[in-house]
Amino acid sequence: MKQLVLASNNQGKIREFSSILASIGIEIIPQAKLNVPEIDEPYFTFVENALHKARHCSKITKLATLADDSGLCVNVLGGQPGVFSARFAGIPGNDLHNNIKLIKELEPYTDKSAFYYCVLVMVRSFEDPQPIIADGSLHGKIIDNAQGSGGFGYDPHFYLPKLGMTVAQLSIEAKNQISHRAQAIKNLLTKLAI
Repeated sequence: MKQLVLASNNQGKIREFSSILASIGIEIIPQAKLNVPEIDEPYFTFVENALHKARHCSKITKLATLADDSGLCVNVLGGQPGVFSARFAGIPGNDLHNNIKLIKELEPYTDKSAFYYCVLVMVRSFEDPQPIIADGSLHGKIIDNAQGSGGFGYDPHFYLPKLGMTVAQLSIEAKNQISHRAQAIKNLLTKLAI
């Protein structure tokens, strides 16, 4: 397998997947290049949303497709924002508003532990009866004041105690070694025996 369609229009995700998979010779083709429209994410679990996106994209392209659903899960908020991470503040894709709402929601709590979670689903065709599913996570805590200018989403507020910095302060190379997506990709490649 030399190419995979990525069922996403998120530029941050496209960059991360392209960078990580290029190192093993897999080219990522963003779905927009093949005129695949985005589809809603109607489910309450990461795996259902990822499978839904993968099948939709593969049905249109007739190609093997990789989809992810990922987000931030905050323990004291019962796992929220979870699958609603990108639209937590009600405005799809507005990182600033999502972060403001998150910090506000966490004000009453001392426990700010959280984790990024990613589920990947790969289908070889639309009707693939055995989709390959892999996941990964990255644990840290939420800090009130943004630090760093890299990454996207909640990265400036997601602090890694072991490294003494936020994800937004990591180099792209470092992030691609430890991120929840990197962990999920490693697990996927193990399942594919690549």
